[in-house]
Amino acid sequence: MSSPLDQIQAPIAIEMQEFEKKFRQSMQSNVLLLDKIMGYIVKRKGKQMRPMFVFFMAKLVQEQIPDATYRGAALIELLHTATLVHDDVVDDSNYRRGFFSVNALWKNKIAVLVGDYLLSKGLLLSLNNDDFGLLKIVSNAVREMSEGELLQMEKARRLDITEEVYFDIIRQKTASLIASCCAVGVSSVGADAALVERARLFGEKVGLAFQIKDDLFDYGTAEIGKPVGIDIKEKKMTLPLIFALQKADWLTKRQIIYQVKNNNGKSERINAVIDFVKKSGGLEYSIQCMNKLHADALELLHTFPASPSRDSLEQLIRYTIEREK
Repeated sequence: MSSPLDQIQAPIAIEMQEFEKKFRQSMQSNVLLLDKIMGYIVKRKGKQMRPMFVFFMAKLVQEQIPDATYRGAALIELLHTATLVHDDVVDDSNYRRGFFSVNALWKNKIAVLVGDYLLSKGLLLSLNNDDFGLLKIVSNAVREMSEGELLQMEKARRLDITEEVYFDIIRQKTASLIASCCAVGVSSVGADAALVERARLFGEKVGLAFQIKDDLFDYGTAEIGKPVGIDIKEKKMTLPLIFALQKADWLTKRQIIYQVKNNNGKSERINAVIDFVKKSGGLEYSIQCMNKLHADALELLHTFPASPSRDSLEQLIRYTIEREK
């Protein structure tokens, strides 16, 4: 039985199959250990939403996809995979999407070098084909992702994140990558700067909505059952909690921040924070923000001509905010 994503992917199914072959080739190495690790990374790939955005956006501008679009999608996947490998080392994480992480199987030293290798493969793929415009778009996204991560770490110590800072963090950490996918897609088929910027802005709105949806999972829903509270456990300030704290009186605010700072993984403290957020309307407010971003993204999408790819993109962004995991 096909998944909703398989149905959404229909207008670019041929391109995605072709991309898988090209992407596998772009990761090859003569070093046996590296080749083995690359094979492992390719095998455990996720939903591949990033290449999907690249191909859909390219097809909004023209139906025939040039080689540059495949290279753009591969560049994003190579650089993004490099950041994930490095992230797992930074976070001391042993799992990624239910599989062992590279650092869990081959230790940190090798994982760092594998991340470096993937970065260099991405850079060379662009430089060898004179894809300077695409490289600039994606390099900016990688810089923003690093800055967003560091900004979050800096703010996490004091838990003093305002809504404005929160949006800065997720714009850089999450939205910049989807924005770059969309910009690369239209840029790879020769679109002008104004169109590339419109595509980038569309991707940014989708990325922000996607991250808010992720934040909401921490509080549980009817579909996914009990709250998980992982963000609270890790002392991450997300939109539902930020909104609830903004509305609280000084004493309540102090008590809740104390519970977050000193939760030590204790479920009663985490649940107390979750209850506070729910009673303060934090979830409703976050859903409202997510829906507004979704509407803004649709408005931008509808400035492109109607096509099967545009229909699929509508379904894809609806999927990102209605998904259950």
